[in-house]
Amino acid sequence: MREFTALVNPISGGGRAAAAWEPVAAGLRDRGATVRTEPTRGRVHALELAEVAAGRGDVVVAVGGDGLVRDVAGGVVAAGSGAMAIVPAGRGNDLAHTLGVPTGPAALVTMLLDGPERAIDVLDVNGVIAPGNVYVGVDSMATQIINNNRRMPALLLYRLAGVIAVTRWRPSTYTIDVDGVTRTLQARSVVVANSGRYGHGLRIVPPAVVDDGHLDVLVIGEGPRSAVVRFIAEARTGAHVRRPEVELAVGRSVTIDVDRPLPLCADGDEVGLLPAVVHLREAALPIVVPAVVPAAGPETGSRP
Repeated sequence: MREFTALVNPISGGGRAAAAWEPVAAGLRDRGATVRTEPTRGRVHALELAEVAAGRGDVVVAVGGDGLVRDVAGGVVAAGSGAMAIVPAGRGNDLAHTLGVPTGPAALVTMLLDGPERAIDVLDVNGVIAPGNVYVGVDSMATQIINNNRRMPALLLYRLAGVIAVTRWRPSTYTIDVDGVTRTLQARSVVVANSGRYGHGLRIVPPAVVDDGHLDVLVIGEGPRSAVVRFIAEARTGAHVRRPEVELAVGRSVTIDVDRPLPLCADGDEVGLLPAVVHLREAALPIVVPAVVPAAGPETGSRP
């Protein structure tokens, strides 16, 4: 039987992560499983705890949002053993939705005990492991706004942050290299995607699939500021990729630089400085998923 170490982010979901984990832990123990619970004290602490737990072969459960998921993934990949799982307890929970992770305690217990392990790709951005997405530009500025306003209701905050970031935007010139092909152009955002979903449900890079062996690159060029609300609405379904200012490419290695200081973000947090060098690490992360997942489409991250 699997053994579990849960890493709980005390501030995720407005401080509700511990309460979300308690009935799941009780259900696992009722089924005879060994369960350890550790509160995290920050990114480095979460990485260290995850690596130790995975090193002894545990399933390391990220009880929090996408930031903690990123940190647990980094620890499990570094250990080279064990596996990870997600109990969604953050504001966005976008990777959990992509993988079809349930939210009810009983369904989570069943997944954790009986679900298969799926080996997914991860992004390595300047040495930081990210199972979801890396992004620079308007979207990373919006992430700064989101992380500085944690008391506002999540969905409202995510939508307002994008609008505010666009109003503050000024033109920037990017240098982007995809598998050795370099371009210089003006753009608002560049996204390197593994899961393709962020921002509380936006399908920002709809072709992305977490285990297809390549990364997807989306470039959003300059467009009218008046269209930002419509753009965000279209991004909920992926329809925005039909806009003329949106370009898509695929590859395995991407370098991004820009002509002015901008935050570099991955899965909901700033992760360092530009230039960003992003490599794909194929099938590097074993993750426990439901035995039966939703049909292919928007919620699974699969191609239609």
